[in-house]
Amino acid sequence: RATVEMEIQAKVDANHPDARIDEQSDQIYGKTLEQEERIRAREEELEMISARAAFGRQSGRERRSQRIAEEAVQERHREFQKRAASVDSTLNPDRQDPREQLSPAELGQVNEQAGRLAAETVGGYTRAVIARRIATCVLEGAEIFEAVMAMKEELHHEAGTIVPIGSLEEIDRGEISIEGEIVELWEPSCRSMQQVGLIEDETGMTKFTVWKASRQPMVREGERVRFRAVAKNWYQGRCSIALTGWSQVVFPDRGRWWA
Repeated sequence: RATVEMEIQAKVDANHPDARIDEQSDQIYGKTLEQEERIRAREEELEMISARAAFGRQSGRERRSQRIAEEAVQERHREFQKRAASVDSTLNPDRQDPREQLSPAELGQVNEQAGRLAAETVGGYTRAVIARRIATCVLEGAEIFEAVMAMKEELHHEAGTIVPIGSLEEIDRGEISIEGEIVELWEPSCRSMQQVGLIEDETGMTKFTVWKASRQPMVREGERVRFRAVAKNWYQGRCSIALTGWSQVVFPDRGRWWA
C-alpha cells in the first residue's frame, strides 16, 4: 500500500519536466519508474498466463482430434473384419477366440506350430490368424498334426504368400510369389525381353522371364531376390514364371551389403 511519502514523490515525479510523457515514449504518465516496472512486470506475467492457457486449449484440441482419429481407424478396422468374416468366419471380431476353448497343453502346441508356419511362410497370414485357424480345426475334431498340415497347404495357396519353388506346379493359382537365388542369366531370345534366367531355393529351380514393358529393376547372378505377384506359365509341361508390370522385385540383402 502506498505511503504518504510515495504519493508525494509520485506527484513530484509526474510534474517534473523530465517525467512528462512523450508522444513517442512508452513511459506511463503519472507513474514513477518503480511503479512502471511493477506494472510492466505484471502485464508480462498476464501475457504469459494467457499464452499458456491458449496453448493448453490447443493441446487439448489436438489430443481430442488424435483420439477421434484413432477411434475412427479402429472402427474401420472392425468393419473390415466383419466384411472379411463373410468369407472367413474366424475373422469375425464378435466371435469367441477358438484358442480360449483349448486345453493348456493343446494351446501350447497350437501356438508353437503357428509360430513355425508363420516363420516359414513370408507374406502370408500372421501368427495369430494361423493359430486361430488351427484351433478351429482342432475344436471341430481334427488332430493337431492334421490341422497343421491343412493350414500349411492353405498357406501355400494363399495369395501373397512366398511359396517354395518346388511346389509351383501344385499351386492352383495363376499368380504367385517366390524367393530364391539367381543362379544363371542368359541372353534374351527376343528384344521384348529384359532378362531371362534361373532362380533357385532349397526346394527347386525354375526359369523366369522379365519383360521390358514391366519396367522392373535388373537382377544379378548370385543375388537373392523376392519376386512378388509373378505370373505362372507352362511350356512343354514345365512351369516357369514371368514378371509383369504388376509384379514387384525385392532385394532382401541389398540394404545390408550393397546398393
